[in-house]
Amino acid sequence: MTFSKQTIYDVPLEHKTVLVRADYNVPLTSDGKISDDLRIRASLPTLKYLLEQGCRVVIMSHLGRPDGERNAKYSLASVAERLSELLGQTVQFADDCAGDKVAQAVKKLHIGQVLLLENVRFYPEEEQNDLAFAKKIAAAVKARYFVQDGFGVVHRAHASTDAIAQCIPGIAGALLTREVTTISDAMKAPKRPLVAVLGGAKVSDKIKVIEAFVQKADRILIGGAMANTFLRYKGYSVGKSKVETDQHDTIEAIYAAAAKKVGAEKVDEFILLPTDVAVATSPDEAERAVVSVDKIPDNTMALDIGSDTIERFCEAAAGAKTVIWNGTLGFSEKQPFAHGSARMALALASNDDIFSIIGGGDTADFVQKWDAQEGKSFSHVSTGGGASLDLMAGKKLPGVEALLAVKK
Repeated sequence: MTFSKQTIYDVPLEHKTVLVRADYNVPLTSDGKISDDLRIRASLPTLKYLLEQGCRVVIMSHLGRPDGERNAKYSLASVAERLSELLGQTVQFADDCAGDKVAQAVKKLHIGQVLLLENVRFYPEEEQNDLAFAKKIAAAVKARYFVQDGFGVVHRAHASTDAIAQCIPGIAGALLTREVTTISDAMKAPKRPLVAVLGGAKVSDKIKVIEAFVQKADRILIGGAMANTFLRYKGYSVGKSKVETDQHDTIEAIYAAAAKKVGAEKVDEFILLPTDVAVATSPDEAERAVVSVDKIPDNTMALDIGSDTIERFCEAAAGAKTVIWNGTLGFSEKQPFAHGSARMALALASNDDIFSIIGGGDTADFVQKWDAQEGKSFSHVSTGGGASLDLMAGKKLPGVEALLAVKK
């Protein structure tokens, strides 16, 4: 795919001041330490390229949900420290993202230096996509270009992703370009067979993606709590399992579309559901008991796919040339219920013939912790959960649409 927007490689950047939107919404420990720096490391290729061009680099981002108020818990100061370590140079930090304090900090920047601004979500105007707020940021930074490199936020029309591009010419960073082209190519022209592995909690969060895969995939594997809703639709009793009771019509439409594609008699080979599950009375139980889906006890909940399903799912994935995996296959935060996700990760990581895309969010967090190579065992680990879902579903991404188009 030819990327339709101008990138950092398309414009003259030598000795320019640039404003970069990164996604540093990293998970934190209870004592405020960064527990996973994937998103910080993912921004390094863009930042290093800009520094090689002699740019003065100003970065803005968000962290957590401070609800438009200043909250020390969500300060980006700790990110500045980690970024300094990764870049091998001091990253300066401004405890605001607009106004005179930022303007003065930018003025003091020398060629090849980096300044990180405070959390843009400390202002309610950020999520309101307020143009006046974006203008304040632009006035303080006085950047020649706005570089969008926060793939995890481009599905949001916020001041720092959308309105800012009305104030400063917007171009794409290396991470954004790679994310969009990799995922788009896999959806539009995949090496076949294409297998979609879908898990997570809710069918309602992934309706459009499931619909897209019904049209594009050669097989769809459904796990996680989402599978409970499908099993309930099929008439199974799922005990105390998490279920969405309002998705009957949605799933009916999904099966109708699948039947139209592959024939009614082959639908259950096209959309694979668990045949057995690991159950417990709560996620805190240390033991997993595997039962057939038609024998789930009333006082238990399905928390992972079962042994037979693991084998069926991994066999289906092994026969693929492209696998897109979005959503863990069980309650993977607890080790007894991470078996299905771990085995799927192993099946993908150990097969060089598979082009594997890990679709961000909880799935990316899981494989990062599972993989001794921190995700390098997979072809592509996305940094965006919602953004990757929207892109797979064929939706327009506001933070990409706002950028300068390629000159024809």
